[in-house]
Amino acid sequence: KYRTLEKLRSTYLEPLPQKVDENGRLHTHFNQLATATGRLSSSNPNLQNIPVRTSEGRRIRRAFIASGEDKILISADYSQIELRVVAHYSKDPTFMDAYRRNLDIHSLTASAIFSVPEQDVTREMRSRAKEVNFGLIYRMGPERLSVVTKTSKVEAKEFIERYFQKYSTIHALQERFLGQARKEGFSETLFGRRRYLPEINAKGLLKRMAEGAAINTPIQGSAAEIIKLAMIAVDQGIREKQMQSRMILTVHDELVFDALIEEEEELCEMVKHTMENVVGLEVPLLVEIGKGKTWIDAH
Repeated sequence: KYRTLEKLRSTYLEPLPQKVDENGRLHTHFNQLATATGRLSSSNPNLQNIPVRTSEGRRIRRAFIASGEDKILISADYSQIELRVVAHYSKDPTFMDAYRRNLDIHSLTASAIFSVPEQDVTREMRSRAKEVNFGLIYRMGPERLSVVTKTSKVEAKEFIERYFQKYSTIHALQERFLGQARKEGFSETLFGRRRYLPEINAKGLLKRMAEGAAINTPIQGSAAEIIKLAMIAVDQGIREKQMQSRMILTVHDELVFDALIEEEEELCEMVKHTMENVVGLEVPLLVEIGKGKTWIDAH
């Protein structure tokens, strides 16, 4: 507990207020070329790693507030964008049907790997299935999966076997990505951006890292490009409508706005429509909107 609180104090509570300018604002630096996946990163200070998972960490988000009494913070977050990109690439019938019918993919996965009817899936089962969904898409092994899902290595191995029985198309997709990278020396996003992988045919750790990148890049890289296209389109929408609201932050799959309260409804409608329709995938994109006076209320 001491280490947790000390990390919050030394990383956020003391340094952040010192970086606030005379207008009461924090200005981060966005880096266009710092990440291999293509996402914008944030530094000095890093506003993309403000905690959200623990109750103490969330209290720090409460310190981020709208810029005036007539303003509100709005968060627009892509729902499971990486899994939707996987569904688009793999054409997996279960994934595609789930997203087209707006079903809960984590509950469906839990039902498959725990061999229970969907209505009998518990919260803990769903939570483990969520870790399995995200982990196995990036080739998480049984050792790591057992740690994440708090199960034995034998159980984790069984999870993996049952998962790829259910979603054989996703395993085939991984092999396709690997095959392309080994043959051509690079992996590629949906929009044609290449990541060169000279170690893909090497041995040992370098090879395994390159294989991970060969699978990550088309998925995470495509998701990164979708949100960048969305940012450009949303910014154009704000300018065309001559709004006073502003897009102020991007955190992975989330955009944050400092919005005029009287523009709130129009902005939310425009942002949601723009983000959901910026590209045409085989499955629909879904954007969840939150709003409030503080960042934690909006998330």
